[in-house]
Amino acid sequence: MSIGQEMIRVEGLSKSYTLHHRKTERYTALRDVIADNVKGLFRPKATVETSEEFFALRDISFTVNAGDRVGIIGRNGAGKSTLLKVLSRITEPTHGRIVLNGRVASLLEVGTGFHPELSGRENIYLNGAILGMSRAEITAKFDEIVAFAEVERFLDTPVKRYSSGMYVRLAFAVAAHLEPEILVVDEVLAVGDSKFQQKCLGKMEDVSKGGRTILFVSHQMDAVQRLCNKGLLLEQGKVAASGSLHDVIHAYTSSGSSGNAVTELVQYASPEMVAFTERIRLLDPDGRPLNEIRMGTAWALQVDFMLRRPVEGLVVAVGISTVLDLPVRTSWSLPNALAAGRYSATFRNDHIHLTAGVYKVVIGLSEEGRNFQHLADHATITVSEVSALAHDPRILNTRSGLLLNQMDVEINPLDR
Repeated sequence: MSIGQEMIRVEGLSKSYTLHHRKTERYTALRDVIADNVKGLFRPKATVETSEEFFALRDISFTVNAGDRVGIIGRNGAGKSTLLKVLSRITEPTHGRIVLNGRVASLLEVGTGFHPELSGRENIYLNGAILGMSRAEITAKFDEIVAFAEVERFLDTPVKRYSSGMYVRLAFAVAAHLEPEILVVDEVLAVGDSKFQQKCLGKMEDVSKGGRTILFVSHQMDAVQRLCNKGLLLEQGKVAASGSLHDVIHAYTSSGSSGNAVTELVQYASPEMVAFTERIRLLDPDGRPLNEIRMGTAWALQVDFMLRRPVEGLVVAVGISTVLDLPVRTSWSLPNALAAGRYSATFRNDHIHLTAGVYKVVIGLSEEGRNFQHLADHATITVSEVSALAHDPRILNTRSGLLLNQMDVEINPLDR
């Protein structure tokens, strides 16, 4: 295997699923309900069933060479995990062709490739055998795998008794140490603590320096930037951009700027949610809608939300972070006792000014000890380069940091 050799070729790849929708006839009048229940003793309720074809991936083509470290990015539902499952031969494509030149080791979700009834020791040998390695080759790497995973005490315990963190540590250690030509890693590393995540990133860097190929899916842009040299951006199951990581991240952040005063979020609520966000509105200080914020001006963010039942101490939180997931600030309300119904919470920003760019809005609804909803990758705000502070001589360089706030400064003579 030499640097530049083609390792993965994907041509016209599509993956579709059939979605079935079943709807039971609804009755509104009491007499109809009673009559239908009586009839139901002798025949089932009438149902209407429809189906549709949903494409998780549609006509994707790209190549990956030996030594490439490809960061696959995109919003939730873009098709990233489906692509990795197809490349890992976990699921078959509907259309298209894939050519893989080398052994593939995958870490897509907790427990991938492990048999729950087998011990950690047995699963190491099982995974090595699946990768086509001899027992001698696996034994040569065994101690290194166990040391990396830090599961020595539980090595002969069935993995079904492992915590999610232990599961991921061992699964990653196996995938990274058994010398696959292609290593595929999904967001599953987020299960581990920060120390373990840094350890994994360091190991993947070592693997890539050996000329092996890595496909890495993550919403943590700092991790993608640290590890990867190329990028692939997916949007609604299609390739929106590919090539250098810098250009792909730029395309991702540019597409994140919606330019809308209102961002609808109700589609991310599930039927069992007690509290969920319906939309957010970007407003000027007088309550008028804003498509974007002029640098240096005041603005407000209104969160419209719904409660399906009373909540004793609801807390609404709003965070602002960069597109590379660097937190800038977080604000939250005091706990409020609220009845079921629709509400809005308005967060006013008068004094903390952001420099130009696109920022993610993180929204959280919770009460003590319980999170109802956390939206971290579905809404953005844009701060325009047109600055209201351009005339202010104190603003020397608006690119020097994320905030424009001036600190009080005193200059006093020193005693000599």
